Amino acid sequence: MVVEAHQLFLPKPPFSSPSFPSPPPHFSSFLFHPSSLSLALFHSDSSISLYSSFSPFSISSFPPPQTTLPPPISAAAFLLLRNPNPITLFLISSPISGGSAVLYRFYILNSARKSFTPAKVVCNHSDFKFDESKFGVVFGVSHGVSVKLVADVNVFALYSISNGKVWVFAVKHLGGEELKLMKYAVIDCSLPVFSISVSFGVLILGEDNGVRVFPLRPLVKGKVKKERGANKKSLNGGLEKDKMEIKKLPLRNGMIHGINAEISAADGSKLMELKFPSNGVLDERVENRTESAKLRSVRLRQDSREGIANFVAFKNKDDNFESIKIPVKSAKAIGIQALSSTRFLILDSEGNLHLLFLATSVHGSETPYSMKQLTHNMKVRKLTVLPDSSTRAQTVWISDALHTVHMIAVTDMDASVNQTDCKDPAEKLVQTSVVQAIFSSEKVQEIAALSANTILLLGQGSMFAYAIS
Repeated sequence: MVVEAHQLFLPKPPFSSPSFPSPPPHFSSFLFHPSSLSLALFHSDSSISLYSSFSPFSISSFPPPQTTLPPPISAAAFLLLRNPNPITLFLISSPISGGSAVLYRFYILNSARKSFTPAKVVCNHSDFKFDESKFGVVFGVSHGVSVKLVADVNVFALYSISNGKVWVFAVKHLGGEELKLMKYAVIDCSLPVFSISVSFGVLILGEDNGVRVFPLRPLVKGKVKKERGANKKSLNGGLEKDKMEIKKLPLRNGMIHGINAEISAADGSKLMELKFPSNGVLDERVENRTESAKLRSVRLRQDSREGIANFVAFKNKDDNFESIKIPVKSAKAIGIQALSSTRFLILDSEGNLHLLFLATSVHGSETPYSMKQLTHNMKVRKLTVLPDSSTRAQTVWISDALHTVHMIAVTDMDASVNQTDCKDPAEKLVQTSVVQAIFSSEKVQEIAALSANTILLLGQGSMFAYAIS
């Protein structure tokens, strides 16, 4: 096995004052977007440098960034739009008006220019207002001390610690450099949230002693197509065979991924019962509606018994829905990474890794989700992986946030053609093995997988790229 290593010298902060000597370059973190090969470097002054078509093995030092974003920036995420051609967005949030509101700014990747350009945003919700002077959307809620921002295909979510809420949004490309922003759901959080993830049509909140899983389908309002003489509706722009029978109106939500569910109003009365087969990912055409009810965002509680969420504990518990009794020194779910559409890696605050299983079909199942702890010999602090549903063995990169990085293989030893044959996915035999160990001369701040066998590592004063072959 051959290891290729390459060191990159970090650039100076783009917004440093010329009247004072420039301090040594310091970066707190970075984001890498594999689909577009885009890199976002987070400077210590909360500014960001953006690079497109980033290739670490072809350069020895960073060139001037194609796009620089001034401080203050509180959170950021790459967002991929598919409608139908893929478009890469970079989204940032900032506090404005003394922290009494949140400013969203969207940047579209221009592949020809190899740079990100500001996007104009159309929004018709009362909480949103596009500010021409700031070229961003003012979201009328308190920013507070800290926010978390995560994104997936067509969807992103914001968690505000001060507000104790998670907002779910969708974005649509209207053409050129114009976008449409839609708010779909608000989750009132009565319990602490330590991490958040949106991937493969699933929203996951990291909590005390486990995670809470929300399918995104019920949070997104689908298209309603009226048919005379029939009591049937079609959702989400006509996905094949996606039908439902409405018992009571009005329609508020979209599809659920293979789940039978009852949607309730705020007063507890049942609005409807939904029955769907398992199908697909979140449809980017959800807003292309000819005849539909008025757009309203869904509101639900984090720990509601009547909701669609499932709490999955690190240790087995009987109740998947209600908040379980937490011991004083319970582990917190501080990191969430998707391996595939049905498997997620969860990192807890004690440095342990857990494998979360999502059943491929939960029709009639009382345990649609389950969890098992993986065996490894490192107290993990950093975790990165590229999702891949096509292989049994997947490469995962872990680090102790000191000087060591391990490349491990996670293999499903009981993989079968029909995964629904196993009543409890956590009973499957999963093997983990260390494939390669990397020792860094600098303390590890952040890691990101460029591919299954390539990793990018941020040290104290340099960035390193490693390729295993």
